[in-house]
Amino acid sequence: MRLLLVEDDVMVASGIKLGLSDAGYAVDWVGSAERALEVTQTESFDVAVVDIGLPLMDGLALTHALRKNGHSMPVLILTARDALQDRVQGLDMGADDYMVKPFELPELLARLRALLRRSQAATSATLSFGPLELDTAQRQACIRSASGSAQPIELGPREWTVMEYLLLQAPKPANKDKLLQALTGWDKEITPNAVEVYISRLRGKLEPHGIALRSIRGFGYRLELLTS
Repeated sequence: MRLLLVEDDVMVASGIKLGLSDAGYAVDWVGSAERALEVTQTESFDVAVVDIGLPLMDGLALTHALRKNGHSMPVLILTARDALQDRVQGLDMGADDYMVKPFELPELLARLRALLRRSQAATSATLSFGPLELDTAQRQACIRSASGSAQPIELGPREWTVMEYLLLQAPKPANKDKLLQALTGWDKEITPNAVEVYISRLRGKLEPHGIALRSIRGFGYRLELLTS
């Protein structure tokens, strides 16, 4: 998943970015609301984490501007303000969630997972398609048999990102360009051919269990169950 972090404190931003990157997010960081509005005109993000105390335009005004510009991605507000009025104002401006500093990384990750599930109409931390199950909280993948036994599937970090994105979109197809953006941020380069490599690896792991990864020419990929 690709995340936009809007935070003007370099040390705080570095710590958050490191923790989110280790959790599998492709994180792009900007230090101002103005820069955030600029990049969201041309780039696509799955979720945004926005600090309220930004210079010039604050995080609340940024969130309101994003909604006014038609962006529907979930927005999680970070702030040192703990007053009820501040929380209410943030939610009324279009934020989806609100966290008070200081906070623990596991809670931030859990809230982000919940926001992403909500945005994709998923109701559980476990995503499934046929016998395939992906536990996004524990970062474990398995094939569940009819008897209930689970066979683990080993996934590399980028294979996990691709699989999670495909499952969040299923049964609809996943757009290849958006999948590419979910894999990388500004500081990394991944070519469309590299995406094909990860798709090929996943096919080899899924097809023996009756799950196909179909290519849709000019668009992307879709998970399908193989018929016997």
